[in-house]
Amino acid sequence: MPADERFAVRRESARASVPRPFTAAPAPAGVPLPAGLALRGRLATGARRPETPRGSGRGGSGSRTPRPGRGGGPRRAYERARRAWDRPLTAYYVILGSSLLITVLGLVMVYSASMIKALDISKPATYFFGKQFLAAVIGGGLMLIAARMPVKLHRGLAYPILMVTVFLMVLVQVPGIGMSVNGNQNWLYLGGPFQLQPSEFGKLALILWGADLLARKQDKRLLTQWKHMLVPLVPVAFMLLGLIMLGGDMGTAIILTAILFGLLWLAGAPTRLFAGVLGFAVVIGFVLIRTSPNRMSRLACMGVSEPDPEGGCWQAAHGIYALASGGWFGSGLGASVEKWGQLPEPHTDFIFAITGEELGLAGTLSVLALFAALGYAGIRVAGRTEDPFVRYAAGGVTTWITAQAVINIGAVLGLLPIAGVPLPLFSYGGSALLPTMFAVGLMIAFAREDPAAKAALAMRKPGVRWKTMRRRVKKRSSGER
Repeated sequence: MPADERFAVRRESARASVPRPFTAAPAPAGVPLPAGLALRGRLATGARRPETPRGSGRGGSGSRTPRPGRGGGPRRAYERARRAWDRPLTAYYVILGSSLLITVLGLVMVYSASMIKALDISKPATYFFGKQFLAAVIGGGLMLIAARMPVKLHRGLAYPILMVTVFLMVLVQVPGIGMSVNGNQNWLYLGGPFQLQPSEFGKLALILWGADLLARKQDKRLLTQWKHMLVPLVPVAFMLLGLIMLGGDMGTAIILTAILFGLLWLAGAPTRLFAGVLGFAVVIGFVLIRTSPNRMSRLACMGVSEPDPEGGCWQAAHGIYALASGGWFGSGLGASVEKWGQLPEPHTDFIFAITGEELGLAGTLSVLALFAALGYAGIRVAGRTEDPFVRYAAGGVTTWITAQAVINIGAVLGLLPIAGVPLPLFSYGGSALLPTMFAVGLMIAFAREDPAAKAALAMRKPGVRWKTMRRRVKKRSSGER
């Protein structure tokens, strides 16, 4: 047998020895095959499973649609921030957090700025800090009380606070009872190192009384008439302004005027009426400034970069020096140079300048951001409420704090005349701190009174949570495990 024939025989025998794969016989009509036999049949006949694109399976990213809440980008970050800001308790936490941060940072800066001043008058280095800390503790208690009080009780306190404040402001002008500090007859002596400035409580009194008055008139639909909008709000405000100006405190009078205009604006005063009252106030202010050499000298110090040879504008110029020497991050806490007798009142009216010198631009911008957050949260509370009293009171408190902060910081920067008003919640002064913290507690109470915020706070109480969980859990039978 030839070689090629022998090779062909061997090949056929080798093929016959290899076991063939199982092939399912075709099933009779109407008789289904078992699942295993059908699968074997498809594999044996070479049928292949349709290929899946790479990345479309588990763990792949080829055809997966991105989830709406994930990813980066400015728009998504903006949407997250907007959703967070729209939560019911946002204003509540912003008001509480920003006010407490301002107060704590103010305590630190009062201690740092007043050390040399205290030693200069033969007092301990913590003299002014101790008094401010005591006022902050009392103010914290007032803020807590105001935050827990219902709105009806706040309205009920409007008239008593106004009458007590007017009585104290009249008492200040009585010879032998009132005290003069830095040329202003606006203080009452309480004994020991403690004094009281009743005009600071006049701001709170005007806000509560004016808000209650405007709310009652709005309920009776009387604010459409100009006489009901002006009377008796404007005469009472002018009475408080007159008592303040008798003592020579122009700065507090400016803040009180700003509160009056804020209330009129919220009440919807017509443009002509608003412009008329504003023009009258400007004329009165111009006369008061023109007839006082001290006020004229303060007005002339706007924008100066160095004191004149006779020593004028010394405080304004050294406030600019303190800010300019701070740089980006300041010289460090306690390392200020201007507080060593160069800058008058470093712990009161010009504490913002010491903050810029020791904490730099970062510190001053942080303070500005906290005040901006507090003001914006107050606007949110006033804009979302349906209660007219809450709207007027929250708007008045926001106007008070933001206007006073702008006037103080503007004077330190040389953009406004030196008005002699403290930085709210930040500067030294218990008479200014106590009513301001009560006003912050007022806004916290208003933020809590929002229906959505009230529901959110109620859900966070342990008793409510436990009752809610008990309602959701289904009862099981005794034999079920």
